[in-house]
Amino acid sequence: MAASDLIQRLSVFAPRICDTALGAIEYRSSGSAPEGATHVLLHGIGSGSASWVAQLEAASKPGGQNAVMAWEAPGYGNSAPVAPDSPGADDYAARLWAWLDAMGVRQSVTLVGHSLGALMAARAARMQPERVRALILLSPAQGYAHADATERDKRLSDRLATLAQLGPQGMAQSRGATMLSGQASPEQLAYIKWVMAQIRPAGYSQAARLLAQGDLLGDVALVRVPVSVASGAADTITPLGKCQEVAARAQVPWQNLGPVGHACALEAAEPVNTLLGLNLDI
Repeated sequence: MAASDLIQRLSVFAPRICDTALGAIEYRSSGSAPEGATHVLLHGIGSGSASWVAQLEAASKPGGQNAVMAWEAPGYGNSAPVAPDSPGADDYAARLWAWLDAMGVRQSVTLVGHSLGALMAARAARMQPERVRALILLSPAQGYAHADATERDKRLSDRLATLAQLGPQGMAQSRGATMLSGQASPEQLAYIKWVMAQIRPAGYSQAARLLAQGDLLGDVALVRVPVSVASGAADTITPLGKCQEVAARAQVPWQNLGPVGHACALEAAEPVNTLLGLNLDI
């Protein structure tokens, strides 16, 4: 299977645009459920809706009762950016709920946040807990709200400087391998690089500023919905200890997805689909 095969599989789930009260959202969807989405998937900072190809496929199986919606975060793809240059998690969470309102999603959903998407998902769960069945955090990024100001500023400036120097294509070539374990296939690596190369610099820069001020530990301590935290043991971007800190703050056990890297939704597709309940009827 080449990267082109994964791209072909993704093409079944063509992107669509939804106009919301706060700006347009591009998304991919799959499956069916009586009252709209059952799972809402939020990607990480160097990614996009394409990162969820295995979950979109799982929901599309005949006879299933799950409906998956994966957005392009504001500022990614054809999704309108949030207004502030330096946005907070509230800005993305508000856009998420405006999107689901516009889509007519009436039932409670499972929010799934990967990496930076965990910050958005957790804040959305705090904002409207009555609409969240469960919160699942995959390889969650904590954010740097509790870091020393010097470290926080340096991490942000380094990330923005790398983007300015390399551009999306160069970043994909330089950083793509860090998203996976050494056991990942060449096809998976090529696909991850393809996804990463499509980021929009302006949206990525806003997301980087969210990461700099994000406080996932604070949010999960206040979430009042069922929480799961999982990651791969070979993840070097959000390492084991950091993910276990998130689980401990949420007062739940950390779940091991196996010897996989940061892009666990692709590299550990079956364990992730099982955790999300996409291999079962709801």
